[in-house]
Amino acid sequence: MAHHGKARGQVPLDAAVAGPLFMLSAALLFTLLNIFIKLLGPQFRVWDIGFYRFCGGVLVLLAVFGRRRNPYRGYNIRLLVIRGFTGSAAFVCLVTAIRLLPVSTALVIFYSFPVFSALFSFLIYGERVGRYEMACTLGVLIGVGILFDFQLAGGFLGQTVALLGGIFAGLTVTLIRSLRENNGPVIIYLYLCTMGTLVTLPKFALHPVWPVTPFEWVMILGIIFSSATAQLLMNQGFFYCRGWEGGVFMSSEVVFTAVVGIVFLGDPATWRFWAGGLMILTSGIAMNRLRANRSPAGEGGS
Repeated sequence: MAHHGKARGQVPLDAAVAGPLFMLSAALLFTLLNIFIKLLGPQFRVWDIGFYRFCGGVLVLLAVFGRRRNPYRGYNIRLLVIRGFTGSAAFVCLVTAIRLLPVSTALVIFYSFPVFSALFSFLIYGERVGRYEMACTLGVLIGVGILFDFQLAGGFLGQTVALLGGIFAGLTVTLIRSLRENNGPVIIYLYLCTMGTLVTLPKFALHPVWPVTPFEWVMILGIIFSSATAQLLMNQGFFYCRGWEGGVFMSSEVVFTAVVGIVFLGDPATWRFWAGGLMILTSGIAMNRLRANRSPAGEGGS
């Protein structure tokens, strides 16, 4: 599972293409994950959803990748554990915020995480963010706010939890910078799922809610496989872009979510959808052009 650079004879990928491609694919699957969670029903609590997602992810990864050697053998175990904890905390905070706040409010606050990632990149690695890159990041945040008609609604607790989720998410994607040097996307996700299982197990074990109907089983399996595939794609994407850059591309998830609402749920395509979506898209394209101009073509990573 460890990543040791490019294999012999492997064609290097253009980072300006590979990074956004992996991130957009992950955003599509995270949108599908959100749909599964929404369809599952309110009887499944945050801890139930988290436990099924993370424990199911462990079982899938061990079944596919852990048959021939120790699947937990990686580099910088301590950082893998820390990243696993911050990632699972971000997920729990986001789902909790969605239950406490209007979805639009929760998502806009949570998607401030590229800003926090830029801050952590500076504090941890001394990485400075240029004015144009920061303008793209803030452009995405403003676009999300326009798209969802952002209003600071709901209680203070929900807003705080959503902000904590954004902070944890920003730290999580920043830490991948160190992990990606010697660890592949599978082992990074395995530690996330393991830590997430440990975090959610106590609450789940006290009052477990089991799927009983075929529909609920399909939703649970959908959560497991969509989240696993999305997370692996996202982790791979961070081999080609920095944390806050990946966050800008991942913000396309909110556009995909709005499109699902318009196409399948009959939501109106208001001017806010077009204006906010265009701002998010434009910021993402501008970010990618800045990256392409900064890095030589064919450079596989940042």
